[in-house]
Amino acid sequence: MPILGAHMSIAGGYYKAVDAARACECDCVQVFTKNNNQWRAKPITDDDVRLFREALERTGVVAPLSHASYLINLAACEEIQRRKAIEGYVVEIERAAQLGIPGVVLHPGSPKGEQTDGDGIANIATALDEVHERTCDNIAAGAPVVTLLENTAGQGRNLGWRFEQLAAIRTAVNDPDRVGVCFDTCHAFAAGYAMETEEQYQQTLSKFDATVGLEHLRAFHLNDSKKPLGSRVDRHEHIGEGEMGLEPFRHLVNDERFAKTPMYLETAKEKRHGEEMDAVNLRTLRALIRSA
Repeated sequence: MPILGAHMSIAGGYYKAVDAARACECDCVQVFTKNNNQWRAKPITDDDVRLFREALERTGVVAPLSHASYLINLAACEEIQRRKAIEGYVVEIERAAQLGIPGVVLHPGSPKGEQTDGDGIANIATALDEVHERTCDNIAAGAPVVTLLENTAGQGRNLGWRFEQLAAIRTAVNDPDRVGVCFDTCHAFAAGYAMETEEQYQQTLSKFDATVGLEHLRAFHLNDSKKPLGSRVDRHEHIGEGEMGLEPFRHLVNDERFAKTPMYLETAKEKRHGEEMDAVNLRTLRALIRSA
């Protein structure tokens, strides 16, 4: 059985995200450890840590994951921007470690001005090297917090929309063991990777394996797409209600290679007929799972 969950708000306390996840029958949970659109971060207290970890134990929710701020752009070359991004990501890793969260999802970043994609990839790798060096002692559960590069839709100049770019970043860092990938289904579809038929799905995963390696795929974001295949536009939709349809998700939740890889919804937070759509989307996904 796949490990299915969703991104939840930490409003009112980190433990509230875990309780909300359990209320929607999530197996796993993803959170922001701070306001994702601000650089400032309120300190995490000992009580925050205790209540969060107790909530995980009490509810049985597993595989907590953190998502880094959208403001962080490690591809930037301008020194002030670059320093701000590096300092911001150090904070993200430290906060995850404090809470005992083993991985942080990071959007790779976008080159600026006359920078080439190659320049941006090199900047990301050297920035990650500095972050990892500075956070090597900030450990959770006896292991360093891992960076999970998220594939992107390719909107604007965002890097990571091609699997080769993700592989190039990972290859360029000094400690590749601290870098994995979070695979977003909507982003892959928008970037032109088809997954509707079994053949298309296997071809896309084979491309990923040949470039990055399936062993480095540590998490999934499960999102349908409002925009068509290859649009390079990032617009999430509820499962089965967008341009992707149900078939890509049917292939994914029945793929035994990913039975222990956590999968997190990032669809809109809203209710339908009084029910949270996270619960509706999870029920849709579970209905696709074939019996053994």
